[in-house]
Amino acid sequence: MELVNRIALITGPAKGMGRAITLALAHEGADVVLAGRDTVPIESVAAEVEAMGRKVVVCACDVTRPEDVERTTSSGLEAFGRIDVLVNIAGGTGPIGKSGLETTPEEFDQIMELNMKGCFLTMRSVLPRMIENSYGKIVNVGGTFGLRGRAGRMSYSSSKWGLRGITKSFALEVGPNNINVNCVCPGMVEGPRFEKVCGDMAKRLQISLDEAKRKHAEDYALRRVSTDEDIANAVLFFASDRSRQITGQDLAVDGGWVI
Repeated sequence: MELVNRIALITGPAKGMGRAITLALAHEGADVVLAGRDTVPIESVAAEVEAMGRKVVVCACDVTRPEDVERTTSSGLEAFGRIDVLVNIAGGTGPIGKSGLETTPEEFDQIMELNMKGCFLTMRSVLPRMIENSYGKIVNVGGTFGLRGRAGRMSYSSSKWGLRGITKSFALEVGPNNINVNCVCPGMVEGPRFEKVCGDMAKRLQISLDEAKRKHAEDYALRRVSTDEDIANAVLFFASDRSRQITGQDLAVDGGWVI
């Protein structure tokens, strides 16, 4: 995917799809700057990256704090001289199962700050150097609830709809500088959260966990739930020059749920 000698800054790289995306980028040749609030789980991913022969810098960073973001960008520039790719994975889920009326102003503000402001701050931080170099790939990880409304997830859904607006506006602004800005929108992904959702369904419908998983998959055209690797492959595409003529787009990786 032509990522040899590319430098990628990745937020939220430690778990689930974050780990899969980090390892996929490194496997394709990228050196990486890994940023997250808790660096302990990041260190194990960093070790895997180094085992591939790639260089890695680990930074403690709360993406909602401008000073943390600027320090992280500076660390990446000091280590590698440039940042070619930014992947924004860090985010939160917000209240689950609460209606809009039940959601508190504090809960709403918190998820907006993390899912929207965090991406805005990282993009704002790396773009000046990308503009200088006339090259950049920015990939924001959104969600299918940002493509289709969801009852009981008003704040999360709103934040992901808003991230799409941020993505498209920046794409228009920095396109003349040879910088692509796109959004990957995962649906449900296999892992602990999917297990919990299916477990709750199984209890509610008084069926087995396997039956709940099959019933959930029936909502998708492909009759299967996405894996971390499915999301990583989509991010790889947008991070590479294979997507050179694509910008400002939302790519649903959901097995055909939002179509």
